[in-house]
Amino acid sequence: EVQLVESGGDLVQVGGSLRLSCAASGFTFEDYSIGWFRQAPGKEREGVSCFSAYDGRTYYADSVKGRFTVSRDNAKNTVYLQMNSLKPEDTAIYYCAAQALFCHLNDPEGYTYWGQGTQVTVSS
Repeated sequence: EVQLVESGGDLVQVGGSLRLSCAASGFTFEDYSIGWFRQAPGKEREGVSCFSAYDGRTYYADSVKGRFTVSRDNAKNTVYLQMNSLKPEDTAIYYCAAQALFCHLNDPEGYTYWGQGTQVTVSS
């Protein structure tokens, strides 16, 4: 059974930090790029970051560049999203998703597997 399980979401103050984790099982983890997406109430799902299985590159939305860092540990089948300098506009449900080989931050429909999401709330 394929599973992606996010954790680490929480309520944090403006300027604070959180680290999200995405633990994967049931598929060949090292062959899949892992993307992070988020969705705020009333808004479309937005691509945040991705770690490519194809070439090891990382990708970020302009809104999080310089504040968020994605990393992966293939030995633990886990991808992390370190989020620093959090802003109220970062408030959303954060999802991780897996896609074979390539990252496509602007095409969430291309991702095969999805987690259930974890809530991040940044209070001012």
